[in-house]
Amino acid sequence: MGSGGNAQQEYKCTLPEEVKKRALEELREDDNIREQSLQQMREWINKHPNIKRCRTDAPFLLRFLRTKKFSVPLACEMLERYLIIRQLYPHWFKNLDCQDKDLAEIIDAGYLVPLIDRDNGRMVLFSCAGKFDPHKYTSAHMIKVHSLITEALMDDEVNQINGYTYINDESGFQMAHISLFSLNDVRNVLRCIQNTTPMRHKSNHFLNISSSAIKLIEFAISLLNEKLKNRIFMYKSVEELYEKVDKKILPKEYGGEVPLAEMLAKFKKVLEEKRQSILALDDMYIEVDEKTCPLVSEMNEELGIGVDGSFKKLSVD
Repeated sequence: MGSGGNAQQEYKCTLPEEVKKRALEELREDDNIREQSLQQMREWINKHPNIKRCRTDAPFLLRFLRTKKFSVPLACEMLERYLIIRQLYPHWFKNLDCQDKDLAEIIDAGYLVPLIDRDNGRMVLFSCAGKFDPHKYTSAHMIKVHSLITEALMDDEVNQINGYTYINDESGFQMAHISLFSLNDVRNVLRCIQNTTPMRHKSNHFLNISSSAIKLIEFAISLLNEKLKNRIFMYKSVEELYEKVDKKILPKEYGGEVPLAEMLAKFKKVLEEKRQSILALDDMYIEVDEKTCPLVSEMNEELGIGVDGSFKKLSVD
């Protein structure tokens, strides 16, 4: 999984014209910048003393370059963080297997479903809190489902450029959902999302928020950077959501045209197709050592891990 073989094949752009136009306008991306940036990232990976195995194919590296608008240093730092958190939190980010019994049950329940149609070009991730059983599953299961589904979407170049819309139906949210997470977990998950996940988070919509959910959501929002805070919207009714998101793209149960079960069945085929490539991500490896990898110390402080670097003390759900 080094930088040889297919990884070095020349990138062929097959994007639709309107997506290329958005990439140029929003990300400064053109053929020249893209090629130079890919080459620089591959050289950086090859020279990095701690990165032992890493994907270097264009779809993977472009996740980071596009999220960071082709700033190669920022893209490299995000990739390094991404590799480090996979080592630090294997119970959240490794062995993402759609055939795992628990993960398959949570997905089948319809807890998190990518919609078929896009929101102004963006992939829409639709979650229903009430479809996650907090008495049967842990916070690690919840985070793992999100990790699995986003890994299945992140190599898609249209998603990389246009970004993501999130719609969260919080009806059915219980106190038991809150008790799944320690405050430290919430903090660490949000830091991972902001600093290590190569996705352009464009808007986040919340429906049917109960009084028990509002406290957790307010706490979570307080930990976000200003840009992400400004992209959060809350609604008292689904009708208010229609003012921001075209109702036609929503599941039939929310006023759209296609039933949620149909959208889920379609996406489950995608998960099966991508199963081996997602599991192969576990072959990537970075040595997590404070002395030779300065970013580790910084991340220790951010994530509240003991400064002695003994990651084995991390609590695993």
